[in-house]
Amino acid sequence: MGLASNFRVIIAGCCILMVTLSYHAGAAAERIKDIASIDGVRSNQLVGYGLVVGLDGSGDQTTQTPFTVQSMKSMLSKLGVTLPANVNLQLKNVAAVMVHAELPPFARPGQTVDVTVSSMGNAKSLRGGSLLMMPLKGADGQTYALAQGNVVVSGFGAEGSDGSSVTVNVPSAGRIPNGAIVERGVESPFGHSSALVMSLHQPDFTTAQRMANSINEKLGYGVARPIDGGTVEIRAPLDPSEKVAFVSIVENLQVESAAAPAKVIINSRTGTVVIGSQVRLEPAAVAHGSLTVTISEKINVSQPEPFARRGDTVVTPESEVAIEQEASRMFLLDAGVTLNDLVTAVNKVGAAPGDLVAILEALERVGALHAKLIVI
Repeated sequence: MGLASNFRVIIAGCCILMVTLSYHAGAAAERIKDIASIDGVRSNQLVGYGLVVGLDGSGDQTTQTPFTVQSMKSMLSKLGVTLPANVNLQLKNVAAVMVHAELPPFARPGQTVDVTVSSMGNAKSLRGGSLLMMPLKGADGQTYALAQGNVVVSGFGAEGSDGSSVTVNVPSAGRIPNGAIVERGVESPFGHSSALVMSLHQPDFTTAQRMANSINEKLGYGVARPIDGGTVEIRAPLDPSEKVAFVSIVENLQVESAAAPAKVIINSRTGTVVIGSQVRLEPAAVAHGSLTVTISEKINVSQPEPFARRGDTVVTPESEVAIEQEASRMFLLDAGVTLNDLVTAVNKVGAAPGDLVAILEALERVGALHAKLIVI
């Protein structure tokens, strides 16, 4: 009987969960983990300098990249090979590279991460090369990983004897999957604080308040409180295992994000115009047309009659000026016009993206555009 009762409780809980999920799906709700992140739980950038060897004659030209020769001599001296000071190495199969990687949060020694290798000299290609062991350091100068391995290059190039060449993608950069071994982890404040701070990816006071309300409804009043429009503070257990379970519950809660502010984004270089769904217009009348002026020059040559005793060849220019004005209609925008109405009205007069920019700027000037106009 007890087992049957538990089974009924599980079924009832699943039904409630399904109803809740369907309700939130209809309200366009999002998980907290998709709109916010925990302060202190982040990745760290690593960078280092190294050498790629084994290239098929596509390495650095040492006369123009002396640091490659210096690095090679330094490496050989550490391996017990001493070269005379006056020796000028001609290295065609070696390239100096910069290596960078991203150390994920909670990474532990022994784990591996991907690395990106990029030529810093004049090497034509890193295809077929191998990165020699080199340290990857953080912003504090400490070594957090060691990188080594064969470079995978997606690009390639071909060059003919006459100087013609073809290049596909970028052969001077590549990746090494799992090419670095973590040697040191980064201490995280996650396990040492009783309070978690969630930072919104898009700060908004309404969304922050809704997030706090959603957490309090699920876990109890006073568990979460908004600090400002971008952060929400949450009281969490001190025990690490309990805290992990607590965060798992919090990050999967549903929150209905607030509508974004009304904005119109204009890219002045490409002519791209993006209008937000919250954009509204006051009553306005818009007329759009263009005036085209065409000037063409013709040269007329006048020659004397055949066998004429007098007369010279004369060149006379002739100019033709034509003016053409497109016929366009004025359209009226009523109060509270939506995005769809605006686009439909603009399309009726055949306005191009550049013309649309001029119309939107004029609407903002007269105060009819209820949106922030941003030109990038």
